Amino acid sequence: MADDIRALSAQLAQDPQSLVFLRLGEALRRKGQLDAAMRVATNGLERHPHLADAHDLYARILTDKHDYERAFDEWDMAVRIAPHHTGALKGLAFLYFKVGDLAQAEAHLEQARKVEPDDPSIDQAIAMMRKGTAPPAPTAATAESAPALASAPSATATTAAFDEARVFAGLEGAHEGLLLIDGAGRVLGGALKNGAGADVTDTVAAYLAGVSQEAARTAKLLGLGAWMGLSAEGQHGNVHLAHPTPQALLLVVRERGMPLGRLAILAQRATAMARRWLEKQ
Repeated sequence: MADDIRALSAQLAQDPQSLVFLRLGEALRRKGQLDAAMRVATNGLERHPHLADAHDLYARILTDKHDYERAFDEWDMAVRIAPHHTGALKGLAFLYFKVGDLAQAEAHLEQARKVEPDDPSIDQAIAMMRKGTAPPAPTAATAESAPALASAPSATATTAAFDEARVFAGLEGAHEGLLLIDGAGRVLGGALKNGAGADVTDTVAAYLAGVSQEAARTAKLLGLGAWMGLSAEGQHGNVHLAHPTPQALLLVVRERGMPLGRLAILAQRATAMARRWLEKQ
């Protein structure tokens, strides 16, 4: 464990924007070094405020410190960013049980079971709660899968056995300028590089995690109905955001010379491919 913490700390020092802070914070939490874990989690949240896993990590640390009120706020924020975040749903169920609101506790566990019907720990928690026994304190439900994401040298690592290479197979420019993420900001396919050629996929994915919710809220306030896509022109390139499924977000990036109309057509094709691919998983 100590060697892991040193290695993870070195990785984070080398790349402060890396999502490796999720693994480091969890490792410190499990070792009981809660103050150090808090510093890692809060620094990570400053860099990735729209990453549901970051709020989940912070909430688990706060729970270990018996700061249940702030833990509730963090898990609530995680669910606002990613409504299907099972770690946050379990955490909220745990806190509702502690205050005696059994109906809300069970409702959150049932919601988590809909997301992960094959997770035996959820059934166990529901059974324990119905017997009047407190469900187990939340653990790293999502951070258990975070190592593959946080330490990945490229942007194509995921938390499930997805075959990212096939998401956009056959599409123009399929190997660059396309990024597919889920509601928690996890990369499902594609890759992005900045103008200097450095991989920025994980960083962009983390910041995009909350974009879908903000776009939906803005469209609602303006009376535009459900949002379907967003296009923007930049000084050095154009981008288009699309919604393959309610839980997924697609970003298409192309050079400044590509007209927005053509970019939108390309995004439509990529969206259709991503939707078909997601339905097969």
